[in-house]
Amino acid sequence: TSYFCFLGVCGDEFSILRSPQWVVFRDGSWPIPGERIPDVAALTMGFSVEEDLPWPGLGVGDLFHRPRATVLVTVKGVDKLALPVKGFSYPIENAVPFSLDSVANAIHTLFSEETPVVLQLAPSEERVYMVGKANSVFEDLSVTLRQLRNRLFQDNSILSSLPLNSLSRNNEVDLLFLSELQVLHDIASLLSRHKHLAKDHSPDLYSLELSGLEEVGKRYGEDSQQFKDASQILVDALQKFADEMFNLYGGNAVVEVVAVKEFNSPLTRKTRSILQSSQSEKENPYNLAYPYNYNYSVIFNIILWMMIGLALAVIVISYNLWNMDPGYDSIIYRMTNQKIRMD
Repeated sequence: TSYFCFLGVCGDEFSILRSPQWVVFRDGSWPIPGERIPDVAALTMGFSVEEDLPWPGLGVGDLFHRPRATVLVTVKGVDKLALPVKGFSYPIENAVPFSLDSVANAIHTLFSEETPVVLQLAPSEERVYMVGKANSVFEDLSVTLRQLRNRLFQDNSILSSLPLNSLSRNNEVDLLFLSELQVLHDIASLLSRHKHLAKDHSPDLYSLELSGLEEVGKRYGEDSQQFKDASQILVDALQKFADEMFNLYGGNAVVEVVAVKEFNSPLTRKTRSILQSSQSEKENPYNLAYPYNYNYSVIFNIILWMMIGLALAVIVISYNLWNMDPGYDSIIYRMTNQKIRMD
């Protein structure tokens, strides 16, 4: 099964714009920790996570229907996007940088033979990661800044149909922002030529990071007409992208958008956690073991019942051997007796 959940962000908010009916989100203002957003994506796809997520916003849903795709779009440099309020919104608590590497690894592990589509892309940083069938589907996708600029000035680019308003074709910052929108358009366009990949049984993953709007805000100011026009153009492009991806996967996909004004630096957290671990070691003079992980109960049950089964088998076999009549139950004694009689 496959699904898309579109996450929009309003003032560091996590919003659900599109999702299938068997993925359950509850209406409420429960804050979601920024570092647990990948766990939300993993749980909605039916994967397990190492640490329980005590967040009321996500329900159990239908265990027999899981999405075929998840799309996560991260928009940097804006504290509010005027996305259509069709779904649910949740505030983000402690917006730290995150990645979907754990989800990608889970897909690789469980569906290695089916080569699912995995695409992680940050156009402004020229950072791209494609695995499986994504290499063939998106081989023509522009990923470098030069490719993105050239793509914008082709005949079939979004510049021919997009109302630029106060944005300019001659400004590098504006072109960077527009090139990211071109990437969104091209991803849906290229995938539409390979619709059979959206109908297979392996789940697909798309992770996109957009920072063009942030650069527009730095260049013109957040009160400028250029920033307002760019925000509206981005909202329209995201909504169109979400609808296209949702439809390509037959309504069985989740498209997620995270918009944050500024990510909190994770360095302080890491330093603090290191200090805490060193202090805990001093407070642990008995060298106690670490708490077991989530696989402990599974391994424990396998070993326990296997040992019980072996013990019962030994008892039953020993009992039967002890009470066996050599002359009646054993074929060895029986044939020996017959040979003695013949002699």
